[in-house]
Amino acid sequence: MRKTVIILSLLGLLGACSKKSDEMEMSMTHETLTTEQIEAIMEEVTAMEMPTIEADEVAVMETSLGTIVIEFDVVNAPVHAANFKKLVMAGYYDGISFHRVIPGFMIQGGDINSRDDNPNNDGVGGPGYTIAAEIHNLHKKGTIAAARTGGPGNPERRSSGSQFYICHVDIPHLDGEYSAYGQVIEGMDVIDKIAAAKTGPGDKPIEDVRINRVYMTIKSEL
Repeated sequence: MRKTVIILSLLGLLGACSKKSDEMEMSMTHETLTTEQIEAIMEEVTAMEMPTIEADEVAVMETSLGTIVIEFDVVNAPVHAANFKKLVMAGYYDGISFHRVIPGFMIQGGDINSRDDNPNNDGVGGPGYTIAAEIHNLHKKGTIAAARTGGPGNPERRSSGSQFYICHVDIPHLDGEYSAYGQVIEGMDVIDKIAAAKTGPGDKPIEDVRINRVYMTIKSEL
């Protein structure tokens, strides 16, 4: 009986430690970057070679509201998938916030400007390059796609080098217009939480919703 009590006590302690660790991970903070630091990161990313990405690789995105797992379409959007992996390898997305949130539509992030001290430039930044369009896939709930500049200034519909959006619902009117390159396979409840965030001007969340960390792994190892 005494042994049972000790085991249960240890299990309770381990559970409490695990919960505390999860809470610390979800509330992780990142230092504010200077313009010089952002420019240095952009130069480093631009100089990196494009990695190869396998069909069984997934991205695990740990946010301040929970974890999202993304699977990539390496057949219809191989360049966008490989570019996302490159940015993950560089730590580019770590600390970035979702700067535009519209419930019933999509959540948008991927701008490193969201890590500086100027909230007014969020949504206009990137790594310093664009990507040729790979417009093949539909916009379903949980689809991840590349943001881009619209209008006559971008006739080739080239994608932003880093900014992306994740569909909160099916968005058929965007089909044939933007490069969709992956799908959320775990964490749609987290997408719902982010979409429910209170927003201010420009659909920017009043309280930052951060991407604490993103890493690549094999789907079978989740």
